[in-house]
Amino acid sequence: MANNPNPFHYSIRVFYEDTDAGGIVYYANYLKFAERARTEWLRELGISQSILLEQNLAFVVRKVEMDNKASAKLDDLLTVTSIISNIRKASLVFSQQIFNQHQQLLCEVDVLIASVNLQRGKPCAIPETILGALQSAR
Repeated sequence: MANNPNPFHYSIRVFYEDTDAGGIVYYANYLKFAERARTEWLRELGISQSILLEQNLAFVVRKVEMDNKASAKLDDLLTVTSIISNIRKASLVFSQQIFNQHQQLLCEVDVLIASVNLQRGKPCAIPETILGALQSAR
């Protein structure tokens, strides 16, 4: 994350529903936390996914790499930091880290997102206006 001086930060509290019987966050929920952070960042950049859907365009997850380092627990306050580490014509990579309130790194996630035309079900170029907003966030 050091290559981006201004990562996006998103905070989320761990609720009971996010944990297993022992109060530990279930591993798949880190992906949900990362998804929420990406969605909020896009929203902050003025990119509405609901408007994209109306235009038959969607950002879909193509590949995920996740490295769990430590466990989050019930009631922890997490911070998800996100950067865009790569942008191409029809895809981008979000690199995200999840920390607890003690600044302990819990999880690292790299997510390859593809721009897809929903009518054709095939990859398509990211519209220029959206591409510009994404590049300015780097």
